[in-house]
Amino acid sequence: MFTFLLVVQTLIAAALVGVILMQRSEGGGLGVSSSSAGLMTARGAADFLTRATAILGGLFITISIVLAAIAGVSRESTTVDTSLAKQPPVQQAPVAPATAPTANETAPAVPDAQ
Repeated sequence: MFTFLLVVQTLIAAALVGVILMQRSEGGGLGVSSSSAGLMTARGAADFLTRATAILGGLFITISIVLAAIAGVSRESTTVDTSLAKQPPVQQAPVAPATAPTANETAPAVPDAQ
């Protein structure tokens, strides 16, 4: 059930982003401007994209609350895996330290690339 609702919420979120991006930017969000083409007119209230945004937003919030409730109820207790605690540590072979050539030794010759 949780996975199904999560997929539905993802689809609603994608649709909500698409509907919002398709809307025309008129400025003065939520009809605060004094123009006659605001949200409270018959034309603004009946606009399909405005209604679709409101419905998809409401569905997104509702499903978010339901998912949070399901996640809170179905929470399992935390368990610690102690299967590796009883094994001895792995012994590694000692690594010989790298030594630099002394004053009497010369470094290997590198041929010139000409």
